[in-house]
Amino acid sequence: MKLDIKKILPKDPSSYNGFRPVRILLAIYMFVIVVRSCIHFFTADGGANSIAGIDISVEGGDNIIAIFHQWGAMQLLLVLLLYALFFKYPGLTPLITLTLVIEPIFRLISGKIMPVTTERTPPGESLNGLSFLVLAALFIASLIEKAVKSE
Repeated sequence: MKLDIKKILPKDPSSYNGFRPVRILLAIYMFVIVVRSCIHFFTADGGANSIAGIDISVEGGDNIIAIFHQWGAMQLLLVLLLYALFFKYPGLTPLITLTLVIEPIFRLISGKIMPVTTERTPPGESLNGLSFLVLAALFIASLIEKAVKSE
């Protein structure tokens, strides 16, 4: 098994020579992000109270909701861009995966810098570690050089 770090920025991004399950799992994971983004973007409270358990009845509660809507909009924009790259340039699969590996790390860091007070643990927080492990495994798998069968 050989890892090829050059696959992160390949010379020819038009094809992916890695394992197909990596792309399938990555597409499914990105679909989950689309759903999560739409919840933040389109629900009345942006998921702030109904999902994350943040008290929005406080002064500034409307601002909390607005930030959740904006967060959903940015998540949706990012995942749609990643999907465009995913389908147009399959060779960028490792770079796309690396981008998604970094997200739970950044969320963990931001949560340590300024913890959010909630009534219950938000799903994003409780799934952060699992997301990281799954995405890290997908990233490593995306770098594995697939053995070429000789005839």
